[in-house]
Amino acid sequence: MGEVYKARDTRLQRIIALKTLPPDKVADAERKKMFLAEAQAASRLNHPNIVTIHDISEHDGSCFIAMEYLTGTTLEKANSGNGLPLKDTLKYAAQIAEALSAAHAAGIIHRDLKPANVMITEDGRAKLLDFGLAKLAEPALTKAIEATRSSGTATFAGTPAYMSPEQVEGRKLDSRSDIFSYGLVLYEMISGQRAFKGESWISVLTSILREEPRALRDLKVAIPYSLEQHIARCLRKDPAQRFQTMAEVKQDLAEASANSATSEPRSIAVLPFINLSPDKENEYFSDGLAEEIINALAKAPDLKVIARTSAFAFRGKEQDLRTIGDRLRVGTILEGSVRRAGNHVRVTAQLIRVADESQLWSERYDREMTDIFAVQDDISQAIATVLKVRLATPQRRPENVEAFQSYLKGLYWYQRYTPESLAKAKESFEQALQHDPNYAPAYAGLAVFYHGIGALSIKRMVETAPLARSAAEKALALDQTLSEAHSVLGVISGSVDYDWKAAEHHLQAAMAVNPVSPLVRVRYALYFLTPLGRFKEAEEEYRRALETDPLSMMVHFGLAFALYCQHKFDSAIRHAAKSVEIYPDYWLVHFALGLALSQKGSLEQAIGSLGTTVRLAPAFTLAAGFLAAAYARAGKREQAEKLIAEIRETGTKRFVSPASFSVYYAAVGQPEEMFQFLRDAAKERDSYLTRMDAEPYFDPYRSDPRYRALLAEMNLG
Repeated sequence: MGEVYKARDTRLQRIIALKTLPPDKVADAERKKMFLAEAQAASRLNHPNIVTIHDISEHDGSCFIAMEYLTGTTLEKANSGNGLPLKDTLKYAAQIAEALSAAHAAGIIHRDLKPANVMITEDGRAKLLDFGLAKLAEPALTKAIEATRSSGTATFAGTPAYMSPEQVEGRKLDSRSDIFSYGLVLYEMISGQRAFKGESWISVLTSILREEPRALRDLKVAIPYSLEQHIARCLRKDPAQRFQTMAEVKQDLAEASANSATSEPRSIAVLPFINLSPDKENEYFSDGLAEEIINALAKAPDLKVIARTSAFAFRGKEQDLRTIGDRLRVGTILEGSVRRAGNHVRVTAQLIRVADESQLWSERYDREMTDIFAVQDDISQAIATVLKVRLATPQRRPENVEAFQSYLKGLYWYQRYTPESLAKAKESFEQALQHDPNYAPAYAGLAVFYHGIGALSIKRMVETAPLARSAAEKALALDQTLSEAHSVLGVISGSVDYDWKAAEHHLQAAMAVNPVSPLVRVRYALYFLTPLGRFKEAEEEYRRALETDPLSMMVHFGLAFALYCQHKFDSAIRHAAKSVEIYPDYWLVHFALGLALSQKGSLEQAIGSLGTTVRLAPAFTLAAGFLAAAYARAGKREQAEKLIAEIRETGTKRFVSPASFSVYYAAVGQPEEMFQFLRDAAKERDSYLTRMDAEPYFDPYRSDPRYRALLAEMNLG
């Protein structure tokens, strides 16, 4: 709108800010008159949260405003993009509301409220700038909007992202327009994001008119519900449904602020405890301690607890607690450290509130190893007391600490999910049972291990399934409540025995445990709901799993795959692509992305994603089969045949999933070979076969009697 100078008032000997408005901005005599009248009215405002206007005048056709000189920064620059601390947000929101209330009482509408027009002074006060200037900009803005609608290329000054719907449509404005803009500013102060976004100005304006902003608690779970509702009311499209006056806004904001001061956030992420022991291999113990606390807290009915996969995703990454809290959508974070020397252990822990990074609780424990269970219980109970939740009765503990430590080692290695780490996991679970033959979780760990190596085709499922079943049954004989054991039995009943009633019985038992593990939801969705064609239910289970495990790549894969099964290829691509950005080295999300890209027809991109999958997980030969299919569809038959030959060669050295070949032959239109490999996959009890009816590559063959016979054989026809 013009240039601003730091100037000296030579009459009163004071520093001022001098804003000049060039002649072209005020060329219309009538508009100049209206602007000067409104600016003069603004100059009569005397409020601590509105910049003081000393003088308005003109010289040689240019208007200028002499105003109070402020030191500080704009609200736009103060917001790092991650949002402001809640206490600062509430303070500035109250001050802005006071300023607008005073202006509206004087009959003045701001029209251009946005973070760039709010100054945060060095002494921590919010001051509104530029009353009246928006009215001067309206003709140019309207003209630019119309040009954008017709050509899509026009640009203009101003920030449409903070306009009210009635402003966008060029309707007559009243103070309720400022209330909408106020809601947008408050939304951004909390979330660090604009409520309405778009690739062009016109798409932003369209969003303001037609769309609703993303729920704030999806971005900042620690935000009190009352404050979220306050902002939502400010942002109603219809002015009649908003607050009608800033006086109402101020009163409701005060109530929301009071509620936020008295209500503690009931969500927590337990970060991996830092291993300070000289022996770095003791990391399994510090991880295990954090995981046991997660398990204890997760049983509190009124507390949202982030699962291990997501909570541990920040290991070794230098990110501040507010960033972690926002990514995980929690209000509190527990962090700590473990130093172990011989039979002595020192544990420190502190509970942090994400909103203002204040410490809610901290403690240090110096104990003997035999007291480690008491330390876990003490920490869990202290957190429960601070967050005002009730803990469940502690689970059964092993008879000795050695069994517990071996079990923790098993979990540590299993979750790394490589052939080498899985072997170490099996060894550790077996060691735990040597120390305590009645330790049920170790049997459950073995059950998950045996099924896992079968599902990944590291071993034949027909060989590993009986071992997994035996371990799961032993676990349940000792403890009928073990969700992991029930879920493994459910998966084997379905994908190996083709007994879907038994599968449902065990999986429902696994899902009846509170809380439901995200990976149990994945097994239920992937190995039961998907084979039965209940794709929408599967999608819902994945979304529920993401509530407590938002960074789990297994869950993200499942969601992308559920969308793929519903032929929602664009949605699957978008979700898988976002997941790849989070974890570029996790092969399953590359696999999901490659599947969807193949069906969308983006074959070169599909080849890239599937090629990455094969590189990251060479043992997963199913991905190689899909890669060969993509080569063939892209007209690269020679490369496809070469890859198939390589898979055959691999099969002479170790087990290769027959489904790898069936997908390729489906793609190249050779049904005889395709059905032969599908029958071979059925003999091997390949888990992917039970999901064949969800695979688009098999669409052309669904009416074939051989296809129907295979489904009937699996009791899916």
